[in-house]
Parts: sequence; C-alpha cells; structure tokens
Amino acid sequence: MPLHPAQILFLSSLFLGTLITLSASSWFTAWLGLELNLLSFIPLISSKYNQYSSEASLKYFLIQALGSSIILASAPCSLTFEITPNTMICSALLLKMGAAPTHFWFPSVMEGINWYQCILLMTIQKIGPMLMLSYTLPATSAHILVVSSILSSIVGSLGGLNQTLIRKVMAYSSINHMSWMIAALLLNENLWAIYFMVYAAVSSSIVLILQSQQIFHFSQLSNHNFKTSSLKLTSFIAFLSLGGLPPFLGFIPKWLVIQELASAKAFIWLLFLLASALITLFYYLRIALTSMTLSSPKLKTNLLQSSKSMLTAIMFLNLFPIFTPLALMLPF
Repeated sequence: MPLHPAQILFLSSLFLGTLITLSASSWFTAWLGLELNLLSFIPLISSKYNQYSSEASLKYFLIQALGSSIILASAPCSLTFEITPNTMICSALLLKMGAAPTHFWFPSVMEGINWYQCILLMTIQKIGPMLMLSYTLPATSAHILVVSSILSSIVGSLGGLNQTLIRKVMAYSSINHMSWMIAALLLNENLWAIYFMVYAAVSSSIVLILQSQQIFHFSQLSNHNFKTSSLKLTSFIAFLSLGGLPPFLGFIPKWLVIQELASAKAFIWLLFLLASALITLFYYLRIALTSMTLSSPKLKTNLLQSSKSMLTAIMFLNLFPIFTPLALMLPF
C-alpha cells in the first residue's frame, strides 16, 4: 500500500522523536522527543471519515498529554513538596506506555485503529517511555516497577480471556509482554533490548498476516479459509511463538528473563510472570486452533499469496531457534 507524502513526513518525525529520546542528555530533551513522537502519531491514526479512529486519537492525545504534564510537574513538585521526582516521572511513563494499573486506555485505542497503526502503537510508541524508565534506575521507583510488572502480567493474562475482538486480544497480549519487558529493564538493559526486538518482530509478523486477510474478529477466523496450508501453518506458528511456547523464537527472551529472575532469587515475581504466560498461551491456542480447524470453504483475496518470500521469512523468523544449531554445523 503506497504511503501518502504526509504519512511519510509524520512517520519520519515519529522515528526522529524516538531517536531524540534515545540520545537525550537531559530530561527536558527526552521529554521533547516524547512530545514530537506524540504529535507525529496523532495525525497518523486520526481520520475524519472514521469515527472510531477519531475517538481513538482523542483518547490517545488526552492520556499522553496527562502523562507529559505529570513529567513537567515533577520538577516544581520536588522543590515545593519535597516529593521524589523519580516517583512521579515513573508513574507518568507507565501511564504513557499503557502498563497496569494505568492500562485502561490501551485496549480501547487499539480497537479504533487499523492493523498497521497497531504495529506502531505496540512497538515504536513504547521505546521512548521505556528508555526514560531506565533513566530513573537505580532509584526509589524500582518497587513501583515491580508492582506494575506483576499487575501487568495479571491484567494482560486475565483481560484477554474474555475478548472476541482480535485487536483487543493483541492489546492485552501487549500489556502482558510489558510485564516481562519491565522485568528485563530492571535486570539488564541489553536483555530488554533483546526482548523488545523479538517481541516487535513476532507481533509484526502476526499483524501482517491478519491485515492481509482482513481479520478483526473471532467469527471471521472460524468462517475464513486461509486458501493455502502454508499461510495457515505460518499463522499457527506465529501465534504460538508470541505465546512463548518452545522451541519457537518467542520463547528465547522469556527464557533469558526467567534465568535472570531465578539468579536474583525473585521467585514470587517469577511465579506471577510464569502463571500469566500460561494463561496468555491458552488464548493464543484458542485463536490458533480456531484458524487451523474451523475453516469453511469461503475464500478471500490473499495478499500474501503472491509473496512467497514474505511467508518464508515469517516462518523462518519464528522457527529461528530450531534452525540455529543447523547453521552452526555449516563449514563456513
């Protein structure tokens, strides 16, 4: 799908805002990068022809503006009331990225936007706030992050059980993965980078398949024939990979986080994360089994049909841990 020149402009400034936050040397510059990121994302998701996207963009703007105002208010509050600014900044950043207990806006915004915008919201839009969270460590905000991680794991796992809209399922899945990313961020920034890159790759591969088939609801999955067994198998593997089932790619970063948490003797925290991972795997299995077994002969246009290379790339991506030992055996 060709992009409009205005969309290219806003996408460029969106990435620029993330880079400014990444390379910032002061809190003000990092905040400036977040604002540029926000002001670039609003035009990308708003549309006067779609009332749902207009509502989603308004909700997103109000929440992000509230988070930004809390970050700005942290400086005078710390001088006047002797409040630790890290606590206020940490709370505002959790609100901006949609982690529990300030997650309520995230599923409703996801519901009102299309699949390509969902990729941006689930991946790029989380980089800036998470990088700024790492600037608050080590500080008094560490216990807030632990509580937020546990709550995100509970909300993300239980919230997705009751949903029939695929975009809401992906939203609660993203909240659950945020609990693992917060844990990785507290343990090791390199571990967070690995987890985020794997999550972004796997979730994007699922969204591309769902976008190509125009699937938004569970009933569409049960009435949909993927037309080719390779596309059906690829979607099945991608969902299981996002759930963190071994030996797929999504399991590798979770394995690393489990090792680090076990080494740090944070067993109660690890118990919550593992229990939530099993529940999320259940609703991924429900989606995957529906797409595998309940297909009818109705056909839709398959945009991925002509692109065998994309299917192969998604399949190889999620089966990467299986292929890695074979690659190591090569003579070169």
